Amino acid sequence: MNRNRVWTIFVIILLLAFFCFLIDLPQAPKWIPGSKWFSKQRFHLGLDLRGGTELIYEAETKDIPSEEIEYAVAGARDVIERRVNVFGVSEPSIQTSKVGDQRRILVELPGIKNISEAIKMIGETPTLDFRELGEQTTSTAEWLYTGLTGKYLKSAIINFDPQTNEPEVSLEFDKDGTQLFGELTTKNVGKPIAIFLDNQLISAPTVREPITSGKAVITGKFTLVEARELASRLSAGALPLPIKLISQQNIGPSLGRESVKASLVAGLLGLLAVSLFMILFYRRLGLLSVAALSIYVLINLCLFKIIPVTLTLSGIAGFIISIGMAVDANVLIFERIREEKALGKIYAQAVRDGFLRAWSAIRDGNLTTLIVCLILYYFSTGMVKGFAVTLSLGVLTSMFCAITITRNLVEIASKK
Repeated sequence: MNRNRVWTIFVIILLLAFFCFLIDLPQAPKWIPGSKWFSKQRFHLGLDLRGGTELIYEAETKDIPSEEIEYAVAGARDVIERRVNVFGVSEPSIQTSKVGDQRRILVELPGIKNISEAIKMIGETPTLDFRELGEQTTSTAEWLYTGLTGKYLKSAIINFDPQTNEPEVSLEFDKDGTQLFGELTTKNVGKPIAIFLDNQLISAPTVREPITSGKAVITGKFTLVEARELASRLSAGALPLPIKLISQQNIGPSLGRESVKASLVAGLLGLLAVSLFMILFYRRLGLLSVAALSIYVLINLCLFKIIPVTLTLSGIAGFIISIGMAVDANVLIFERIREEKALGKIYAQAVRDGFLRAWSAIRDGNLTTLIVCLILYYFSTGMVKGFAVTLSLGVLTSMFCAITITRNLVEIASKK
C-alpha cells in the first residue's frame, strides 16, 4: 500500500479513536468543541442492571379472527407504550413474543419500584371495540367482531348531550379507522352497532345513515367524573384486545450494581489476560494487536451509546465474547504472516499476503456468527435478544478493525 495512504489512514484511525473516547467518557472536557453533545450520550441500562419492574401479560385472542391476531397484539404493544410514556417512565421496553399458541407482551419499566403502580398504569387502559349484529333469534343476539378497535382511535373528548345534558365521550378515528367505521355503518343501516368497553356492552345505537366523518359517541349514563376518566384513558390508548397479567417481578437496583461490578471485573480481567497472551506469543505484533483491541473496545462502547443499545447482563456477555472473537481474527492474521515469512518472503510482502490468506477465514467465521445472531434476535425475546445485538455489533466491528486498524498498524510497523 502507498506509504502516504497508509499514514493518512493511520491519522483517520487516531481521530476515530479520539472521537469514540470522548463519547465513552462520562463527562467530556468543556474545552472540547461540542462537549455538551458528547456529555449527553449515555449508556442505556436494561432492567437487570438498573432495577425496576417487569410485567408479563397474556393477550386474550379467542374472540379475534386468526388473520387479525398479529395486528391486534402489535396494536396492544403500541398502546401500552403510549400509555407508559404518558406517565413519564424513562426508557421503557415493550416487546411481544409467542409461546405456543399464546401471545405475550413483556413490559419492562426501569426505575419503577412499585409493582402496584405499574400494574395500575397499564391494566387500567380500557379495551374498546365495535361489533355488529350476527345471527338473531327471539331470545338471544350474538355480536360479531368487526376489527374496528381502540387502536384506530385518534382522540376522545368529553361532551354533553344537548337534549339530556348528560356527559358523553366523543370519539374520532384515524384515517384507517374512519374508513372501517364508514364501511361498518354503510353495511348496517337500520341495524344496531354495539360499543363494547372492557368486554362490557355500553350501548348499541341503531345506524340511521352511513357515517363517513370518522366520529362516534359513547353514551352510558356516565357521571361527569366517569366520563372525564374514560376520555382520558381512551386518549392515552384503548387496547385492541384484552390482556391478562400472568407474571410480575420487582428487580432492585442493588442487584444491578453488583451485576455491573462483577461484569466489569470479568471484562477487565479477560482483556488483561488476552493482552498478555498476545504480547507473550507475538511480541511486536502482539503489542499492535493490543492497540487495535483497545480501539475496538472504544468503538464498540461508542456504538452502544449512539445507537443506542439497551445493555443487559446477557448483552455484556455478548460484548465480552466479541472481544475474544476480535482477538481470534488477529491470531489468524499473525499466523498467516508467520507462514509467509517462513517461505522466505520479505516482511512487507509477508504482511500483505498474510492478510489476504487470513481474510477468507475471518469473513466466513464472522458471517456464520452473524447468521446465528440474526436467528437469535428474530426468534427470541428479552435477554437473548440483548446478547444477539451486542455480539453482532462486536462481530461487525471486529471485521472492520481487522481489515483497517490492525492491517494499518502492522503495515506501518513493516516499513520501519
